[in-house]
Formats: sequence, structure tokens, C-alpha cells
Amino acid sequence: MSGFAEYTVISDRSATLVPADLPFDIAALFGCAVLTGAGAAFYSAQVVPGDKVAVFGLGGVGLAAVLAAVTAGATQVVAVDVVEHKRQLALTLGATHETAGGPDVVSHVRDLTGGGADKVIDTTGVAAVLEQAYAATGVGGTTVTVGLPHPDRTVTLPALNLVAEERTLKGSYLGSCVPRRDVPRFVDLYRAGRLPVDGLLSGRLGLAEINEGFARLASGEAVRQVVVMV
Repeated sequence: MSGFAEYTVISDRSATLVPADLPFDIAALFGCAVLTGAGAAFYSAQVVPGDKVAVFGLGGVGLAAVLAAVTAGATQVVAVDVVEHKRQLALTLGATHETAGGPDVVSHVRDLTGGGADKVIDTTGVAAVLEQAYAATGVGGTTVTVGLPHPDRTVTLPALNLVAEERTLKGSYLGSCVPRRDVPRFVDLYRAGRLPVDGLLSGRLGLAEINEGFARLASGEAVRQVVVMV
């Protein structure tokens, strides 16, 4: 972690080449949010054409999952968040429906998807939301979680439908990605216009504005911001 330093020392195994003409502020997006979110859709959930998908949590990771679900051919993508403008942003990125997070979200998602989504991706790291994501998954469906809850948190799930409905619950670390393989793949998709990750960029900051940037993240106003050294 460079801690916003101008320089850092890393292992060469942690470095991935990107095309020389890829703008640095766009390249920065692929380091975490896009790998985790897009990888969760492409690899962990294995979204295929015709799938109905729901994404819980619309930060950079969740919105990247929305983009990838659309790219993978999902016919329905339901975007779930408590923040209204993030849900509206998801619609501009290709989501077909949006609904607010809260106590009624499971019934809303199940109604929208005709009984439950085929693939549900939880990016929140909140145990109670993971339980909702599982409940919003349809028969034979897959629930994927990429969030990192507190180590003390546990989830309670109905044991019977895991077998009777042939359900799958999967964890996904960094979107099940291999950075040296998948950063170039996802960059190629971006350059081909099929994975428009630049839509995740809320703004660019100078280093002197870093505290304001964190405040915008905390309030939910921003999705992804890039610190640009000038």
C-alpha cells in the first residue's frame, strides 16, 4: 500500500503491464474495483447470455459487476443500493431495473425477476445483506459474495433449500481473477467499448483535496476518484 506516496516499492509479481496509451487515471480503475466486480460476474457467478442478475451494493465493485453482467449477455440486471443516485448511475451503465436496499428488497428483486435471480452478487460486506442476496436468488441459482465483513460476523441461511433447490453460495476473492491474465483482458474489453469502466470515475483530485475525496466516498456521493499528481 503506497498510502498516496509519489513512489512505492513492490514485488514484480504484483505488477501488470498495461498499454502505453491507456490513460493512467483509467488504468487505475482496473487495480481493484474492476477486477473484483467484473471478475465476480465473469468468473465467480459465470453469468451467461439470458441470465437474470441482481447486484447488491453499487460502489465501484458493484457497478463493475453491473457492467460485466451486461457484457456477458444478462437480459435483466437489477441494481440494489440504499443511495438513489448510485441506482440511477447503474441504469446508465446498463442495468435494466433498480430498487432500494432495505427490508422489502428481497420481495422486490424476486418480483422483478419472476421468482428470483439466476445470479446474485453481494458486494457490501454486510452479513445481513448477504442473507438478503441469498434469499433473492432463484431455484438453481448462484449467490456470490465479494465483500469482506468483520471476522466476527456470521450468516444464517435456510439449510433445506440449499439442497432442495440446488442452490450455490460462493465466496469470491478479487473476483476469482489472476491480475496478469485478466487486467489485459478487461482493458481490451474497455478499449473495444464493451466494458466502459470510465463510467465509474466520479472525478479527479489533487493530493491537497484528498480529505474532501474521502468525505465524498463516506457520504456515497462518489463512486471512484483518482488522485492525479501534477
